[in-house]
Amino acid sequence: MGYLAVKHLHMSCAALSIFLFALRGMWMLRDSPRLGQRWVKSAPHIVDSVLLASAITMVVWSGQYPFVQPWLGAKVVALVAYILLGVVALKPGRPKRVRAVAFFAALLTVFYIVAVALTRQVIPFG
Repeated sequence: MGYLAVKHLHMSCAALSIFLFALRGMWMLRDSPRLGQRWVKSAPHIVDSVLLASAITMVVWSGQYPFVQPWLGAKVVALVAYILLGVVALKPGRPKRVRAVAFFAALLTVFYIVAVALTRQVIPFG
């Protein structure tokens, strides 16, 4: 598999991961029983594992390492924030308002990650 194939796999998994997160977040806001379905709990982990593996493969093959390339470092820092916000948003037990705020903050963070990926700029809106 060549670099472009891995890049396309990565982008496809990123889109699917964002879609699944948004879907689960909407179900959380609506208190949908669908959140308890087995595939809803397992599919995101599979997609995110492939997403991470493809990212690591591209980093190694291209020699562009996070924190050496500022835009990649920004993506990594934002990814950690996105994961933490996603955990707060989707993990039951917290007040719904807190979960909703975390969900929308996570969506803003993932849009930042995508913008950085597309522009290769730490401040893509400037």
